[in-house]
Amino acid sequence: MSTETVEAIRTTVPVGARYAPGSRFDWSEALVPGDVVLDERVAPNAPWSAVVRAGDVLTIVDVGGNQSADCLMFNAHDTSERYSVPDTLTWQGNAYVREGTVLRSGLGRPLMTVVGNEIDRQDTIGGACSKESNTLRYGHHTAYQHGCRENFLAEASRHGLTSRDLVSNLNWFMNVPVEADGALGIVDGLSAPGRRVAIRADMDVLVIVSNCPQMNNPCNEFNPTPLRMIVTRNEDAVR
Repeated sequence: MSTETVEAIRTTVPVGARYAPGSRFDWSEALVPGDVVLDERVAPNAPWSAVVRAGDVLTIVDVGGNQSADCLMFNAHDTSERYSVPDTLTWQGNAYVREGTVLRSGLGRPLMTVVGNEIDRQDTIGGACSKESNTLRYGHHTAYQHGCRENFLAEASRHGLTSRDLVSNLNWFMNVPVEADGALGIVDGLSAPGRRVAIRADMDVLVIVSNCPQMNNPCNEFNPTPLRMIVTRNEDAVR
């Protein structure tokens, strides 16, 4: 498939979109090679979703660097089975998501597996921002700002899901270190323009992503930027 054809599939990045002065973008290619079956660009602050077929690999590209991509996952054929933070962390015995981490459902079954990761660790503890949490944490002057929860609700509704279906999420490219005393904090990120994470679907999975609109803490370096989502397929891979 030609680059021109792939890039024509879909983009939510508006023509003439403006970002902070000096923003440097790197639209890196897929981390895991294969036939490209989906290649989409997601605008800052926007939601995205797709069904990733079992065996296919989703590469998420942090185009501008340190842009949090909040993520939910569901069994595409039974959305009552969805991503579980406690099952994922308990099975692996570690608080961080790294290459090799199996992302499990509440039934303990593998939904997806991290097969490539270009930063030290990924977060699944920090949760998702919302209009309500923003006003509580940062003041009522932020009430006009939508958050990842609102993005999740809007995108989930396209698949017949409601607020009852939202669960704790992953935060690709967000840095939430766990200190020796157990303290948590959202701090400057570990990523950079063009850094990638690749996750393989272990069943058909509905993936919902919020390109985080947060501007009140360092999770996006106070400058939300685009994401690139690439799905590759290797027909010869063992499934």
